[in-house]
Amino acid sequence: MTQAGSDNTTAAAARHGFGVDVGGSGIKGGIVDLSTGELVGDRYKIETPQPSTPDAVARTVAEIVAHFEWTGPVGVTLPAVVTDGVARSAANIDKSWIDTDARALFAKAIGTENVTVLNDADAAGVAEDKYGGGKGKDGVVVLLTFGTGIGSAVLHNGVLLPNTEFGHMEVDGKEAEHRAASSVKENEGLSYKEWAKEVSKVLETFEALLWPDLFIAGGGISRKSEKWIPHLTNRTPVVPATLLNTAGIVGAALAADSAVPSAETGTSAGSLD
Repeated sequence: MTQAGSDNTTAAAARHGFGVDVGGSGIKGGIVDLSTGELVGDRYKIETPQPSTPDAVARTVAEIVAHFEWTGPVGVTLPAVVTDGVARSAANIDKSWIDTDARALFAKAIGTENVTVLNDADAAGVAEDKYGGGKGKDGVVVLLTFGTGIGSAVLHNGVLLPNTEFGHMEVDGKEAEHRAASSVKENEGLSYKEWAKEVSKVLETFEALLWPDLFIAGGGISRKSEKWIPHLTNRTPVVPATLLNTAGIVGAALAADSAVPSAETGTSAGSLD
């Protein structure tokens, strides 16, 4: 059985955690070296069951945990607002998730009470803040993930303010994600420079609200950051995310390990959800 730091060659130096990232098309998980934020070995991915009902997803998550023979704490992300372990919304997963006690469901399926559930963008945010684009940065750090919509995570000196959902904020008469998600660029045939103008409007709105010290841009389009970040006109520095496809797994593992404090409770990341 695999537990945190149980590898004979690295037990003295490494602390390991385990995270599972639930998405609309795939569910992926892996063991994380919490000293570096890197995966230990390969991640394991299974297609998200359709329909993506709570029971079906929980079985898949349990299968991923069993694949690694992991017996320690488990962190799980959901594309949903999560409070006290309960899913309060559902994006890209079945609507039957709404008001489901996700923490209890996963705990039963996996066979452990040591389960932490949090929003997927929040997980990416804590991972990027600790190991990625925000590493070593004090103050207010905002992660925005640009994809079909816009996900968000806000941290202040490493403390997460959960479930911000800033993609739904109104910016000049439109929700932010309807103005500046990367899907808008594709659907409207915008150039990178044209799209950056819309992103700047969104960032300037967030600046007026938060006065952040750093924006981290995530999502697939962050891989081409050199094509659009130089065209941004907002005040706050913007850097690309660096963890990309592993951020959710890493952030979930961090939360499960209680390594990230939460503003919601003033306690450890075990209370992020």
